[in-house]
Amino acid sequence: MKKVYFDSAATTELRSEVVRCITEVLKTEYGNPSSTHSYGRSAKSLLENARKEIAGYLNVSAAEIIFTSGGTEADNLILNSCVRDLGVERIISSKIEHHAVLYTLNELKNEYGTQIEYVKLDECGHVDFEHLESLLENSDQKTLVSLMHVNNEIGNILDIERTANLCKKNNTLFHSDTVQSVGHYELDFSEIPIDFAAVAAHKFHGPKGAGFAFIRKNTGLKPLIFGGEQERGMRAGTESVYAIAGMAEALKISYQNLEKERKYIVELKNYFKEKLTKEIPGVKFNGACDDDDKSTYTLLNVCLPISEEKAMMLLFQMDLNGIACSKGSACQSGSGKGSHVLTEILSEDDMKKPSIRFSFSSFNKKDEVDYVIDVLKEFIDK
Repeated sequence: MKKVYFDSAATTELRSEVVRCITEVLKTEYGNPSSTHSYGRSAKSLLENARKEIAGYLNVSAAEIIFTSGGTEADNLILNSCVRDLGVERIISSKIEHHAVLYTLNELKNEYGTQIEYVKLDECGHVDFEHLESLLENSDQKTLVSLMHVNNEIGNILDIERTANLCKKNNTLFHSDTVQSVGHYELDFSEIPIDFAAVAAHKFHGPKGAGFAFIRKNTGLKPLIFGGEQERGMRAGTESVYAIAGMAEALKISYQNLEKERKYIVELKNYFKEKLTKEIPGVKFNGACDDDDKSTYTLLNVCLPISEEKAMMLLFQMDLNGIACSKGSACQSGSGKGSHVLTEILSEDDMKKPSIRFSFSSFNKKDEVDYVIDVLKEFIDK
């Protein structure tokens, strides 16, 4: 049976160079970076070099990078501290954010009485900027805007620069979950007036359990996890030196190969779209997946012309044929619930049909696309 991995939005295959880097660090840099002896100093040096290298890709200072266990922790750190420590009374977000944001907002509302408002979206899931501007202009409460850069289910791209400038104009803090974009898009935070961002290494061929929060200097955020004075007092706990080194290596290779790999994946995605449209009449693309300027090149969310009864077996059939893909995001695909993102943007009729997210990397090939189309076509035609 052929094995095909089209679920890189959930997690990516580690690059061989990253595996070698992690293995070498595990063998040679086992000192605690908080220790003052030579083993600790060596590990600390590696840690700080990784921090400096990562900061360079975003064009920020190394002091603005705080290592975390991943994007979820970074989102939680930022959102909780904004309310608890910075006096944010009101948060503007959207109903199609990652659950790391949405569930945190619910907790903040329950615990602190934080006012949560949701910006309107158009039929494709894009932010209504006129509505966002009216929300920002018509309040004197201390406000934070939290909107993700690239949606993890439908791939829509937020105009992050426009959003950041609008927030700055209205004296509002801005946080973005950039988990699906860092390593795939160049972001210059010296030019984009963003205050906070969350990043996860395993979305750009790095290890799981490593990520970071970008926290603009002098914002006044305080830690979520207490204990030691690691991460300049912002995140207690001994750092995972090997994972952080692997993350830095993965980010370096991603940006070194960005244009070449982007071109390759764009061609692969377009080939997939063309084959689906030709071979499966009635197929639809959710969100802005058919607009290359408004949707990420790494993802395709497809609504298939299948009955509700047959839809229940679709992912099972795909898995039986060795194909990895997702119904919605991987964080919820095992829950049996429908996608909260698709619920917001699809018609009632389209919600009755199955939607699948295919997400790509440079490890994928065109013959894998052909195989997936054949499996889908056979299942639909039965």
